[in-house]
Amino acid sequence: MNLDEKLERLPDRPGVYLFKDAKSQVIYIGKAATLRSRVRSYFQESRARDPKTDALVQQIRDVDYIVTDNELEALILESNLVKKHRPRYNIILRDDKHYPFLKLTTDEDFPRLVVARRVQKDGASYFGPFYPATAMRETLKLVRQLFPLRTCRIPIDGTLERPCIQYYIHRCKAPCTGWETKEGYRQTVKDVERFLEGKDDDLVKDLTREMEEAAAEMKFERAAVLRDQVQALNKVRERQKIISTDEVDQDVIGVVRQGSDACVQLFFVRRGRLLGRESFFFDKVSGWSDGEILGAFTRQFYARHVTPPPEILLSEEIPEPDLTREWLGRRREARVELHAPQRGKKREFVLMAEENAALALQTHLLSKDNRQQVILEDLRRALNLPGLSNRIEGFDISNIQGSEAVGAMVVWENGAMNKDAYKRFKIRSVAGADDYAMLGEVLSRRYARAIEEGTVLPDLILLDGGRGQLNVGMKVLEDLGLDWLPIAALAKRAEEVYTPESLQPLALDLTSPGLLTLRKIRDEAHRFAVSYHKKLRSRRTIQSVLDRIPGVGPAIRTNLLKSLGSARKVREASVAELAAVPKVTPKLAQKIHAFFREAPASGKPGNHPPTPGVIGVDSTTKGGESE
Repeated sequence: MNLDEKLERLPDRPGVYLFKDAKSQVIYIGKAATLRSRVRSYFQESRARDPKTDALVQQIRDVDYIVTDNELEALILESNLVKKHRPRYNIILRDDKHYPFLKLTTDEDFPRLVVARRVQKDGASYFGPFYPATAMRETLKLVRQLFPLRTCRIPIDGTLERPCIQYYIHRCKAPCTGWETKEGYRQTVKDVERFLEGKDDDLVKDLTREMEEAAAEMKFERAAVLRDQVQALNKVRERQKIISTDEVDQDVIGVVRQGSDACVQLFFVRRGRLLGRESFFFDKVSGWSDGEILGAFTRQFYARHVTPPPEILLSEEIPEPDLTREWLGRRREARVELHAPQRGKKREFVLMAEENAALALQTHLLSKDNRQQVILEDLRRALNLPGLSNRIEGFDISNIQGSEAVGAMVVWENGAMNKDAYKRFKIRSVAGADDYAMLGEVLSRRYARAIEEGTVLPDLILLDGGRGQLNVGMKVLEDLGLDWLPIAALAKRAEEVYTPESLQPLALDLTSPGLLTLRKIRDEAHRFAVSYHKKLRSRRTIQSVLDRIPGVGPAIRTNLLKSLGSARKVREASVAELAAVPKVTPKLAQKIHAFFREAPASGKPGNHPPTPGVIGVDSTTKGGESE
């Protein structure tokens, strides 16, 4: 059946239509109250002309449709299909983020605060979701600093002999040893709950009163701790700008455009406080009105795991506001007001969102000429990072069936690889070929030492691998109380990026600057790990070869490697150079020299090119501090 015949047989019912091109690819998806009149209107000579629709119609070679019971079902189906097919002529929200929760495990005797991707009926308390996800990371980091909640997963029975590092850096009071009672820990949990519920006014008053009482009783150490908590809470309240005294929950959405680019700015207002904001960028939106951009954004943004607030303020009226309002109400399971205010205080909020959108769009367009900025912004948006990743630390493991197992860390900093900051790790505690356990050891050693010494932490941790490696990294960070640090894993097979925020891997554009940079870091970590592994294998090989020379024992073997610097230099050294090594006599030097130059036919090392990974290989790399 050709296109004309399909147009003639379209039903007069609500539904969704899908336009396809000559390659049968979906290029546009729309919904209609009546499929027959809406779809046929595209091909009528009397329709309003605009470049966007003209370009679309020229590409249409086929049409499919799905009938629904009503227009609201059509809107929901349209949103799901647009997300699935991502058609060329639809406005696409590319920032497919999942906004997380914080979970307080109140079903345990000594609760922990952890990141959760979804709410479950498990008896724990959930707070969120956090819009944007950066707010969650900041909140979690602050809770770690203010309240001594445990981060470990071990059973707490108060019988451990000594606490972990969290006790010594004042992040936990060691209930595992019995030094913290259930009653005292329960009070800390209550303070955390009040803080996460936004009742920080009462919390500050209570902490201030406790501080004054502690000072009056000359408990100055306790008073100092309480003072620091009060100051930190006050700083948080200062950052959360109060824009309404009504303590309302609302989202404020403004759009601005320049040429074919547009930016939507979203303000998250909760209890009258501006908690955060996000910028969403769109390109190729010529021909779309501001209202159409806002309508597409609203439907796609709230179609994900995002619960709309009771009120949404828009800078422009959107098409079919009543239908969108009804759909949002279903998402919230309560009434949602949708306004495009023209005057008053609410209009001022919208103007503020538009002003910020204009600044964000200007920065976004200027950054197109700045390669490093493009990379950083691309990574931030693609991985939903809290900020620009000026320092990324990449990790990989190298071994052959557990033999000579090593780990490596490389550093990408300010747009380039910083080889002076590389680190190498010999695996100490893992027996056998368990890459997951090896990775856990390397990450634990690296970041436990960073905590202890107060050294710099990365803006992003990148692991070579997939979901398994990511889970290992997340557990290590959680155990160390660093689970606010962004982390990702990059798999080699399909260049898929795994992040904690997404249950499915992110399939980024293979040509995107951010993914190319991640691949560069991942490949450099792999190269550095393999080079260190080969160096250890080479050293072990030449050690076994040297042991075959009469008169060369462990002490002389060590002196040879230490004095000459590498396996290759031992092999290539002259008699005089060998004789200069401590404990090596001239006669022994001649033996060693002759040993490496005997004919290959003798079955011993001869004067022929070295084999990679055996005698003569010494992979040296700039930087690479061993740990």
